[in-house]
Amino acid sequence: MLKKERQAYILRQVNLHNRVLSADLSQEIKVSEDTIRRDLAELADMGKIIKVHGGALSQGYHYSLNAQQIYSLDEKRRIAQKAATLIEDGMFVLTTGGTTIIELAKALPPDLKATFFTVSLTAAVEYMRHPNIEIILIGDKLSKNAQITVGGEAQAKIRQIKADICFLGTNAIDTTHGLTENDWEVMQIKKAMVSTAQKVVSLTIAEKVNTAQRIQVCGIHEIHTLITELSPDNQLLKNYIKEGLEVI
Repeated sequence: MLKKERQAYILRQVNLHNRVLSADLSQEIKVSEDTIRRDLAELADMGKIIKVHGGALSQGYHYSLNAQQIYSLDEKRRIAQKAATLIEDGMFVLTTGGTTIIELAKALPPDLKATFFTVSLTAAVEYMRHPNIEIILIGDKLSKNAQITVGGEAQAKIRQIKADICFLGTNAIDTTHGLTENDWEVMQIKKAMVSTAQKVVSLTIAEKVNTAQRIQVCGIHEIHTLITELSPDNQLLKNYIKEGLEVI
């Protein structure tokens, strides 16, 4: 693989999954980790990624992001519009972080009256723009990479909440492995949310459908609803309907 092709592949993986590890990229592309580190350094110097220890983060995942930096923004807005229709007055709503969750916050009806529990500082700021929404920010250690609170205390607090609905920003999903992650602490937070919510909704752009990461959050049957930007009758989604998921 030529350098230009290699860096294009790396950039797509970073944008798609928000965070990548040098070791994983090395195995996937079949080059040394030193080569990957040089590629990441060059991409960071060009302002295309954020280089961190052991890998890289998407520019669009940074707290100071702007619309031009968000990957697949139009698709995420369509997902958010669909997701917002599931929220009713009086609900207890539990959400993770990520750019799709931020778009969901922006898509909420201005007169909605509900209680939102979140581990995301950026999501909490967006919820504050809605005058009738009560916001409870779940505190603990703040992950600089994922930009959410993580840790045992946050997990314990989440499990005390009997949420009507939970919206999960999705890293990867397929029918064999279910919902998967590439960050152990993020996985633990999402797992706690899945365990306590009456309805679990996975929000994902179609590019992440039928992909898998190394760490499982939950099996496919623990997810009730899958929302993508696609029409529910799209061929890509048929296996999820067969597994009993509501597809929107």
